[in-house]
Amino acid sequence: MVRGGKGKAQRQRELVNSLANNPLLKDGELAKMFGVSIQTIRLDRSQLQIPELRERMKSALQSGITLRSLDNDELVGELLEIQVGQHGLSQLIIKPEMAFRKNLVARGHHLFAQANSLAVALVDAEVALTGTANVMFKQPVKVGDVVLAHATVTGQKGNKTMVQVISKVKDNVVFEGMFTVFALEEEGKQ
Repeated sequence: MVRGGKGKAQRQRELVNSLANNPLLKDGELAKMFGVSIQTIRLDRSQLQIPELRERMKSALQSGITLRSLDNDELVGELLEIQVGQHGLSQLIIKPEMAFRKNLVARGHHLFAQANSLAVALVDAEVALTGTANVMFKQPVKVGDVVLAHATVTGQKGNKTMVQVISKVKDNVVFEGMFTVFALEEEGKQ
């Protein structure tokens, strides 16, 4: 662990090396690693012209991640991070056409589709289908909200993968789901 007694130039060199090894480190994680404030990390990144985490995630994804279970354009929302078989993160910005006109509350099927497609994306199979879904809508989501869905593989047994998805707006949980996704054999595809 690097500590804050080092000079700025050395910290910035180590920051560049740390992000080269893992571009998905958060500013808070970097601040702890280097024993400095989050504001110092942001200033260092700015001076070094290192983009914020969201841009680093997009760059990492564009460097060749392909999903087997669905095409990238079939995913509902924008894929920010994925480690197939382990976890993933997607973002969905709620637009007026996704909400009821009367109250601007997002229709639930959009939140479900974001979570479900992210769960399917985590399965490393040519054909992956949702078998069961146990979901709870915790709070209303409004037009303009940014929904971050974080999916985690919680278990696997044979061709079944259990995936938990928690969706948040800011720090508020708005949706929770537990999905069982089945990987099917190639011959099942027609």
